[in-house]
Amino acid sequence: MKVDGGISANLHDAIKTAKEAETAGYSGAWTAETNHDPFLPLLLAAEHTTKLEIGTSIAVAFARSPMTLANTAWDLQAYSQGRFILGLGSQIQPHITKRFSMPWSKPAARMREMVLAIHAIWDTWLTGNKLEFRGEFYTHTLMTPMFSPPASDISAFGKPKIFLAGVGELMTEVAGEVCDGFICHGFTTEKYLREVTIPALARGRAKAGKTMEGFEIVGPSFVVTGTNEKEMEAAAAGTRQQIAFYGSTPAYKGVLELHGWDGLQDELNGLSKQGKWVDMGNLITDEILNTFAVVAEPERVAPELISRYGDVIDRLSFYAPYKADPSRWLPVIDALKKA
Repeated sequence: MKVDGGISANLHDAIKTAKEAETAGYSGAWTAETNHDPFLPLLLAAEHTTKLEIGTSIAVAFARSPMTLANTAWDLQAYSQGRFILGLGSQIQPHITKRFSMPWSKPAARMREMVLAIHAIWDTWLTGNKLEFRGEFYTHTLMTPMFSPPASDISAFGKPKIFLAGVGELMTEVAGEVCDGFICHGFTTEKYLREVTIPALARGRAKAGKTMEGFEIVGPSFVVTGTNEKEMEAAAAGTRQQIAFYGSTPAYKGVLELHGWDGLQDELNGLSKQGKWVDMGNLITDEILNTFAVVAEPERVAPELISRYGDVIDRLSFYAPYKADPSRWLPVIDALKKA
């Protein structure tokens, strides 16, 4: 199993965190698109590491066009010498329309077309054939030599892999059909992964005439751990807050309902609109916490993760929304990579 870490999206910290991730033995490391651009730090990471796979988890797809994503991913693939993964996500409608001032419609169908358009652009750059992509949402029919990067940039490494994040079944099917991997949302349980996510991915693969062979599933997993009771309590509190935050999102309601926690999403959503963040965390019971997170002492984290996901996850990230000593994860990384 590959184990991935994180790269700070803050440019002042990107080099340091990338180097630390490679030294710690992580297979890859991701940036997130929150309060900084997710791509710029990866250029620094590529320059200051040699083996570490680097990628976005995630970049907001609908805030950009297929052409801009194709350009950026191509350059990062070339500069990193084949180590870049383009991880995309849709975000939710209010962010796309109100924060990015971009169109929103049929997110799964739009995402499918976006990925196909990116590949069409890359194929034109690699082959020199005419760009002729016409879809419902995107049309790309103009590409002159002046605007085409040389195929030699990435011909030795191949096109970047595209991973897609999602929760709902339609978006998950799209990932299986047109992408190289799937990034499980942190708000995913073992039950949801096995009963909803993987069947949806398999349906998508079947549409494309493919099996799950070679397709990578990335599993960010909440982990609650500490070396004493005080650390465990702090880790649990931070994780409860994050689970509650995600649980308040209507798009993720299905995960809670699968476990019989009907009504919890509405309650969390109502509290979020009132800004009652602490009260939201208090609604996450021990049962819910243990369902979403591995709660264990450091030496038990790896065995618990392997027990839950070892047969279905190809690469894993730790989701720890609290302060923790980075060295705590070193034996966990080692154990998981040997699994």
